[in-house]
Amino acid sequence: MPAPKKTARRSLLVTTAVLSSLALTAPLSYAAPSPSPSDSPSGSPSGSPSGSPSGSPSATPPAGMSSVGGERLGQAGTQVNLASGVPVLPKDLTARSWIVSDAESGDVLAAHNAHWRLPPASTLKMLFADTVLPKFPKTEKHKVVPTDLAGIGSGSSLVGIKENETYTVHDLWLGVFLRSGNDAVHVLSQMNGGIDTTVDQMNAHAEELQALDTDVISPDGYDAPGQVSSAYDLTLFARSGLQKKDFREYCSTVSAKFPGQTTKAKKGKNKGRTTRESFEIQNTNRLLSGDSDVSVYPGIAGVKNGNTTNAGATFTGVAERGGKVLLVTVMNPEKSEHNEVYKETSKLFDWGFKAVGKVQPVGELVPPRGSAGSSAQPGTGASGQAGGGENGGASSQASSKPVASATAGGGSGGMGIALSIAGGVLVLLAGAAFLVNRRWPLPDLVRRRTRP
Repeated sequence: MPAPKKTARRSLLVTTAVLSSLALTAPLSYAAPSPSPSDSPSGSPSGSPSGSPSGSPSATPPAGMSSVGGERLGQAGTQVNLASGVPVLPKDLTARSWIVSDAESGDVLAAHNAHWRLPPASTLKMLFADTVLPKFPKTEKHKVVPTDLAGIGSGSSLVGIKENETYTVHDLWLGVFLRSGNDAVHVLSQMNGGIDTTVDQMNAHAEELQALDTDVISPDGYDAPGQVSSAYDLTLFARSGLQKKDFREYCSTVSAKFPGQTTKAKKGKNKGRTTRESFEIQNTNRLLSGDSDVSVYPGIAGVKNGNTTNAGATFTGVAERGGKVLLVTVMNPEKSEHNEVYKETSKLFDWGFKAVGKVQPVGELVPPRGSAGSSAQPGTGASGQAGGGENGGASSQASSKPVASATAGGGSGGMGIALSIAGGVLVLLAGAAFLVNRRWPLPDLVRRRTRP
């Protein structure tokens, strides 16, 4: 898509989303002060420029950011409504940007520079998966040719795909999610019509999700000039992807066997017989697999981590506790301690589970563009696939009948009553439809397979 046309379209989407948000969101309490220079990284990360249109990422968030999801989410600094009974946020958070949200209702419980456009690293693979996963059955096989592996960036994370070997689509997705394999991303992209086609589809899908901070240059998240996203957008990608059963399965898998090279016996009674080796791969999400200084987080069910020179460490996680499902995204902690991104994520999860139901939201995760203004469940019909529904729609996963539809159906009993309260009913129905669209069930999200 040509840049001017894309920019104009994106500006229109931003304006529409902001107006909808402002119209449906009540005024909130004051924002926390903007961070001082000492609250931000002391300098831009090294490496190829990709953090801002002018080059490398800025050391402080811009004064004006997108307000998709609520005006406060476009403000710099920490946004939270502290009140009686609301726990205090952790004091030792050093990430440039983070967000804590209710995965089902869409409420943003707290955020810090939520719309700051930063390099995303491999967390961008969530958008890649949400875009490409529905296109191929997991049993489909593909023999890798040299051109499939062309153009992989130096120092990329790899799962170990070999030329002239055959892999199932299931194998390739395990490589994407568990090992963050850029080689697996490139093979799937070539199967999908090529890198350029896949990038175009990812950008179009980001717009459909109203993830308007995102510009995709490389489908694997490898540092590239102009490639940016935000904590808000990464959360939208995770929320959309989690509507898909296969996405949930892959992102919650701790370890798996991956096909290796085919070898031919050169002697003995099996001379000439070929065998396919395999090796174990483990998920690099340390809240899922654990590490020496990080424990498996209780209730964790995914989603994706990343780390590059420009992006630093990035992570989006989803976890369940007490019937509540939270999404937390953390981008580029300033503190250089080992596994710091997971440690700060854990602290935000702990805070979120204590605060949910007590803290007044500071914004919301907007629904996909195709579902806005409709009383149907998100993910139904033609717009559902773009929005991340399974098998073309998520309505089959809904836990109850849409409130808006039930209310509308029950309003046909008394004409006199209906006329007398028509104005109020219309307002309530509009609000109910919006709330139904915001709620996005995540079926069987945390019922992961037994850990190996």
